[in-house]
Amino acid sequence: MSPNSTAFSHPPYFLLVGIPGLEKEQFWIAFPFCLMYAIAVLGNITLLLIIKAEPSLHKPMYLFLAMLAFTDLLLSTSVLPKMLGIFWLGSGEIGFLSCLTQLFFIHTLSSVELGVLMAMALDRYVAICCPLRYSSILSVPVVVALGSLVLVRGVLLVSPFCFLLRRMPFCQQHVISHSYCEHMAVVKLACGDTRVNVIYGLFVAFMVTGSDMTLICVSYSRILRVVTRLLSPEAQLKAFSTCVSHVCVILAFYIPALFTFLTHRFGQSIPPHIHITVANLYLLVPPMVNPIVYGVRTKKLWDRVVLLFQQKGP
Repeated sequence: MSPNSTAFSHPPYFLLVGIPGLEKEQFWIAFPFCLMYAIAVLGNITLLLIIKAEPSLHKPMYLFLAMLAFTDLLLSTSVLPKMLGIFWLGSGEIGFLSCLTQLFFIHTLSSVELGVLMAMALDRYVAICCPLRYSSILSVPVVVALGSLVLVRGVLLVSPFCFLLRRMPFCQQHVISHSYCEHMAVVKLACGDTRVNVIYGLFVAFMVTGSDMTLICVSYSRILRVVTRLLSPEAQLKAFSTCVSHVCVILAFYIPALFTFLTHRFGQSIPPHIHITVANLYLLVPPMVNPIVYGVRTKKLWDRVVLLFQQKGP
């Protein structure tokens, strides 16, 4: 093996620094992050158990919600345990293959979450704009097929990230200025030509967010048009109410996601600690907020939660 090939081989491990510039404060920052994770796990597991146990909730809207809850559980779990190890124990080392595995799950699950949010927007469109054909258009097999397509899309689009990085030469620098293995954070450590990685990353990001956001915007523009034509104020309020929770969840995920994506590529003037903190919250806040928003805004779910606690009471 030549000296050049050994100099540019894969490092045995990377070193995650956590939040650059806030190394001394990370110990205390970990406590609210841990609380967010605990709320996310409790809320999403409760949501899944209620939907599974209640036959009346075996409908497209709640099946999509179950997919969202399961995705949130996996997404937050793929990040938080290692993050706490960095913040509390100073255990920032992560093996090369383990880093690629974490990268794969984070980006795949983020893509799946965006796809499920898009499918939920389509569900609201069919429910409000085509109520008489709702059950025939969104049957259970169709819901399962949509969920499967969203998952396959994420896997197929993200897998090349790992294959490209596996073939990239890396220099002696192995410190990742992040709390987890994010694609662009790892690409910045490569010694070779990274244009393919950068271009493909931009393609995936714009294709996924662009197509999903287009469908979401079209769905809600048509929903708004139909709702404004309803004669009864009560009917308008009910229709708006069914969409408010979903819009809140979409904003909670898309705003920090777009901030993180754009900052990695065009936001060099933004302080690293702000960028990385938002990137951490982007993977922790939506999983925490989603079950709360849907539990409070969806009457059937809220009634079931209340009934569950009443049964456990004295």
